[in-house]
Parts: sequence; structure tokens; C-alpha cells
Amino acid sequence: MTQPAPRITPPVPQPESDFYWEKCKQGELWLRHCRACDRSYFYPRDICPCCFSRDTDWVKTDGKAVVHTFAIVHRSPVPAFRDKVPYVTAVVEFEGGARMATNLVEVEPDPAVIKCGMPVEVVFEELDEKISLPYFRPIS
Repeated sequence: MTQPAPRITPPVPQPESDFYWEKCKQGELWLRHCRACDRSYFYPRDICPCCFSRDTDWVKTDGKAVVHTFAIVHRSPVPAFRDKVPYVTAVVEFEGGARMATNLVEVEPDPAVIKCGMPVEVVFEELDEKISLPYFRPIS
């Protein structure tokens, strides 16, 4: 008899990411933006990773991106994901160049179906009362 997979451990919000998680919970995807070099980036942090400026703010995305790279996972690295295999991990790229690690959902985990450059859009999965995770699905 197998035990049910344990719950996925939610990310722990930090002061730099509180706004991000609040907006995800509302179904909106926001990125950090550097006013000094005019670049957007992910993961949320106060210092721009491109020019090291602290002159940063937040920008709301339209939730659309393209697949930059992906992998199909057939063996779960941790017990919480064992019932989810096969699943697709990906890095998606937003207009402007910011990239985000994520999972692709609502798509067959088949390299004949998933392609780099494929347009995707954000969808959110509620993990608990504080955290909704952004995943991406193909735009049909």
C-alpha cells in the first residue's frame, strides 16, 4: 500500500517578495523592473541583477511569455511530486527578456507537442491561503 504523496511545500514569502505573492494570489503576475537600465527581471529582489541599481519598481505583465527551454520529468526528485510525473518544467521568457522558471500545465508532456518559442500564458494554482503559484499553459 502506498502512502499519498506529501503536500508541496509552499515558498516562504520574504519582504522583497511579499508584493509578488499578494499579486499572484489576486491572479496577477508582476515582475521587478529597473528604472536605471530599463530591464525587467525575476526573481523579486531590490537590486537589479543587470546593473546593480537600487532604483527598482514593479511592472504588471500581461501574463504572456514564450517557452525558452523545457524538460519532461519522468522520475520525481522528491516525494511531493511523485504523483505528478510525467510533468514539464520550463523557463519562460517575457517580452523584454525576463525569464522565469515554472511548470507547463494543460499540455501533453511530449517533445513533439512542446517547442521552444511556443507562446504560453499564466494560470495560477492555489497552494494555500497565502500562496498561489504561477504556471503556464499553451495559448490556443
